[in-house]
Amino acid sequence: MTPAIRGLNYWGWGAVLGAWFAPGGLPSALLAEVPTNRPYGLESRPLAKAYLGMPAHAEDRIPARISETGLFKDVRRMLPVDELIPYDLVVPFWSDHAAKFRWISVPTGEAIQYSRTGEWIFPVGTVFVKSFELTTDETRPGTARRLETRVLVRDESGGVYGVTYKWRPDNSDADLMDSNLTETVTIKTAAGERSQPWYYPNREDCRTCHTSHAGFVLGVKTRQLNRDLVFPSGVADNQLRAWNHAGMFTAKLAESDVANAPKLARLDDPAHSLEERARSYLDANCAHCHRPGGTVADFDLRFDTPLARQKVVGAPVLIDQGIDHARVIAPNDIWRSILFMRTNTVEAFKMPPLARNTVDESGMALLRAWIESLPGQPVLPPPEFSPRGGSFERAVNVSLKTEAGATIRYTLDGSNPTASDPVYEKPIPLTGPTIFRARSYRAGSVESIPAQEIFIVSE
Repeated sequence: MTPAIRGLNYWGWGAVLGAWFAPGGLPSALLAEVPTNRPYGLESRPLAKAYLGMPAHAEDRIPARISETGLFKDVRRMLPVDELIPYDLVVPFWSDHAAKFRWISVPTGEAIQYSRTGEWIFPVGTVFVKSFELTTDETRPGTARRLETRVLVRDESGGVYGVTYKWRPDNSDADLMDSNLTETVTIKTAAGERSQPWYYPNREDCRTCHTSHAGFVLGVKTRQLNRDLVFPSGVADNQLRAWNHAGMFTAKLAESDVANAPKLARLDDPAHSLEERARSYLDANCAHCHRPGGTVADFDLRFDTPLARQKVVGAPVLIDQGIDHARVIAPNDIWRSILFMRTNTVEAFKMPPLARNTVDESGMALLRAWIESLPGQPVLPPPEFSPRGGSFERAVNVSLKTEAGATIRYTLDGSNPTASDPVYEKPIPLTGPTIFRARSYRAGSVESIPAQEIFIVSE
């Protein structure tokens, strides 16, 4: 038995989950120890009562502290009760750099209605638990602050309700949140300190995403569970295979069904194409809303919908953000790709709109690489201003820069530049309030979108 496996027994599952929930799956050293005919991760299902310590209705009394829920047999160490089965996803939802630990409890005598490509249907009384931790000292690996634990319950009416528990600083307990809250978390880095906002959702926030159109439960489905995990027993197994063997599905799957089940592509897996990885990312982060009946936008980001039918690449958008020729995804043009624009910002029009206060740099690099790989004409980036807009107490000279061989045309009245507007040749002096717009042109390339800066000069 490896030291890591022994650690599972000594320290408790909750304390070491992060070591096994790495994006790359199982550690290579452990994989080497797994025999071809490996045992199952779950030999049997744990006995579990419906709802555990949570009520059957959201209107009933919700436990005020996580210690009252019966979810953890050791609250301080976040060691779950035996009824909770750990699980992990192939592509997790972006949660502002947080590490997440997940468990599920399915009532004894009940089972999950499995679907190969669609949403799973969970029996009444199923409980999902997800805890969030954030590294607070990047110079000391493994240093993390426990932030919150969210509990989602499949209620008696067949819907769901969700609640959030905020952990106390000493991890002695976590308190039920009655309303949402944004907290600033200080993070130590090699260059000093930075601040990051963290959003604790309320119950209404949970209902915004956990809708009937999305099947109420997000993430727990075939293409996300189709990965290996080290179970509390220390056995490494594919989660679908383990759950199937333990009888967690209403109908028994053949081993070949598990072997051929669909699977999302990890973002960092070079064995899969850019398209597969980018579409997997969009499935995990956006498809719970962007699907038929989910939102007014007429495109479908579910991975099992073929790309040609998703109405994404080259498709028009309802809200173009004032960008000419805007598309959901504009081939080879990140500046006219509104999906990229809204996922690559923390402004008010960001997507997803809830519980995200930072940009997923790795995810955006992947989306950008995919968009730029799509066939299309070369596209010029918008011109760069120096200095940027702002308030100035005296006249300011503004310079513009673009790619070699391109021409910049500009306006100073807030109108969009055209090919007949003045050509930028040297810094422009501004002596009063100005809406400065500029656009790049070059033969053989698509002109840039307009760049804009507002200068308030009070000379």
